[in-house]
Amino acid sequence: MKQFIAFVRKEFYHVLRDRRTLLILFGMPIVQILLFGFALTNEVKDSKILVVDYAKDHASGQLIAKIGASRYFKIQKASLTRQEILSTFQQGEIKAVVVFPGNFNENLLHANKAQIQVITDATDINTANMVTNYLSSIILDYQNQMNENLAIPYQIIPETRMLYNPQLKGAHGFVPGVMALVLMLVSVMMTAISIVREKEMGTMEILLVSPFKPVLVIFAKAIPYLILSLINVVAILLLSVFVLDLPVKGSVLLLFAESTLFIITCLTLGIFISIKTDSQQVAMLISLMGMLLPTMMFSGFLFPIENMPVPLQVISNLIPSKWFYIIVKSIMIKGLGIAALWKETLILLGMTAFLLVISLKSFKIRLQ
Repeated sequence: MKQFIAFVRKEFYHVLRDRRTLLILFGMPIVQILLFGFALTNEVKDSKILVVDYAKDHASGQLIAKIGASRYFKIQKASLTRQEILSTFQQGEIKAVVVFPGNFNENLLHANKAQIQVITDATDINTANMVTNYLSSIILDYQNQMNENLAIPYQIIPETRMLYNPQLKGAHGFVPGVMALVLMLVSVMMTAISIVREKEMGTMEILLVSPFKPVLVIFAKAIPYLILSLINVVAILLLSVFVLDLPVKGSVLLLFAESTLFIITCLTLGIFISIKTDSQQVAMLISLMGMLLPTMMFSGFLFPIENMPVPLQVISNLIPSKWFYIIVKSIMIKGLGIAALWKETLILLGMTAFLLVISLKSFKIRLQ
């Protein structure tokens, strides 16, 4: 029994002395609880909505104040035409538009019935449904307050309209996200592993003393994965159009060019990981865990980024898949062109250039 207790004590000492083990045992559960319980939520919080009030009367002012008093929405007011409203949705900065007709209060007083138009961006189906439900609930609550002392109750009817996805098909939400996820994982992981494999097998030195320049050796190993990833893009788009009935509303050439840029960004990230690691296991772990979770959590694919705390929103800007996800949704579903996507394109170009520079510098250092 004493020997058993001694072995148990020894194992405790090993665990307590190993900081990495302690980090996994205690750090990971804490981080996961904080992320999934606090930051990563599908609730609607502080979502930007636009109010177009053509009535500007007492009833519309009260209802706008009630919507603004909730913790769900941040209200922006503007007098816009129908085309200007559509242009605002194309920019992707708002989740919904609430339109009050010019005779809102008069209809309530004389006809005991009035309509409000609620237009939502249905490229994200879950968020669109929640925004619509929350707004309908607030409108119903306001209606009930008005009807407390009335013999003939007022009726406010929300007229909802889902832009870009009126049938609320699920493919509009998950195809861009899966596309970003697949290309990120395949490009990063395969590139990182292929280069590290050469170092583990001892053949990297042979390649480096060949007539090719060392940089060309690295690029030569990345090109096959660029071609294979582009084939993946074609397969995803074909399945999207012919199987899932999700046509590409924008330019196919632009989508293909943006996908090529994103793949190159991921390949440079894989090269950087391969240069910094010495084993396939480590490269696979960093590529899989380091890319899978951030892509799922911070790209906007599963969790609305605007619902997260500000520090996590800042972190999400460092994830390449976030910007590619925005690009794919804008081209495939909204039909936008490069004029609306130049900022996201420049960010991916900047990330690619930065990763390429630090990878080449690190690679030269390793050769010394």
